[in-house]
Amino acid sequence: MKIHLKEMVFYGHHGVQPEERKLGQRFIVNFTFETASSEDTNIKHFEDTVDYTKVFEIIKNTIETKEFFLLETCANTILDSIMDNFPKIIHSKIRIKKPSVPIKGSLESVEVEMDRIR
Repeated sequence: MKIHLKEMVFYGHHGVQPEERKLGQRFIVNFTFETASSEDTNIKHFEDTVDYTKVFEIIKNTIETKEFFLLETCANTILDSIMDNFPKIIHSKIRIKKPSVPIKGSLESVEVEMDRIR
């Protein structure tokens, strides 16, 4: 089974430039996690699955309360925390989009994508 948390929007203070960390900005996050398909037929109660509201809270808390110079470090921190907290998850993938990039030129956004497999 796969569960997708799409287009979550958070306000965080991440970036290499001091202004980015001081002023903060929006980050858009997509997160997908997968459990063993062999267990799908055993899901009968809430306790049999992964509580995606708790996954959401880990992502929200990490982005909104911590500071990272690199999106890569932020993504790694989130993936490690979720994999550590939810042993039923066998694969997780995160995409973090930074819409406001301090680059002189035309650019819609920058995205970092990473995944973990157990």
